[in-house]
Amino acid sequence: MSLGDDQHSSGGYGGTGQTRTRLPDGGDDGYGGPRRGGRSSSRGLVTVVGVVVLLLAAIAFANRGGDDSASPDDGAADKPKASSTAPSGTQPVKAGFAHDQQGAQSAAANYAVALGSDGMFDKARRHEIVDTVYAPTVAATRQTELDGAYSRQELLANIGLDKNGKAPAGQTFVSRVIPVGTKITESSAEKATVEVWYTSLFGLSGGNSTNPVTESWYTTTYQLTWTNNDWKVTDFQQKDGPVPVGRDQRASTADDMTKAVEEYGGFTYAR
Repeated sequence: MSLGDDQHSSGGYGGTGQTRTRLPDGGDDGYGGPRRGGRSSSRGLVTVVGVVVLLLAAIAFANRGGDDSASPDDGAADKPKASSTAPSGTQPVKAGFAHDQQGAQSAAANYAVALGSDGMFDKARRHEIVDTVYAPTVAATRQTELDGAYSRQELLANIGLDKNGKAPAGQTFVSRVIPVGTKITESSAEKATVEVWYTSLFGLSGGNSTNPVTESWYTTTYQLTWTNNDWKVTDFQQKDGPVPVGRDQRASTADDMTKAVEEYGGFTYAR
């Protein structure tokens, strides 16, 4: 099975390896969670990006449909509310990951999301994630290592959390991984090596935060094994990047960031 918000696919052995995304739902530990770093920026692509944005806006307008003469109030009832993207806790699919290449990539992407989530800073949730993500042969050892890493008071203090991994009053802790793509480099019926390229958001949002939410980019390579009718992690390696050129965009206010985190549910199934 996948992690606590398990959502999976099924199929025969031999996937296409193409990356898809579906269904939003609800410092450096050295154990699969993302390290944190800075971001670069450049003005070099501003003109090109501007043209692309205008093109996308034109396409969206052309495909909008409906009667433009309707008053603003006419469509108000049909607009999605902020809560529509919040994590529901519902688990749409309860089957294991498919025993093929695509299933292995789905597992790796899903596990990257879990290992980079704020749930890793909560002991009970962390135990659930580790027991779900890791193969039984390594889960107990990894659990002990992670408990030691995430209970370090120095680590928690540097992040701005209390001894229980909780954010100060009036602030929101953000730790999310958003997979951009996956690549399978080795595979057999029982083993698979999958690279997951992702961006991460990490920090504290709130007016008094001294550790604001920042963006970082990493690639983690997961070694997976087919066990108990599912893909499980046995080991991994992590490296920085590839890091794209940052567009010159003004950072949002702490209040806007907090509002976004509360209103937009994170992905729990990323392929």
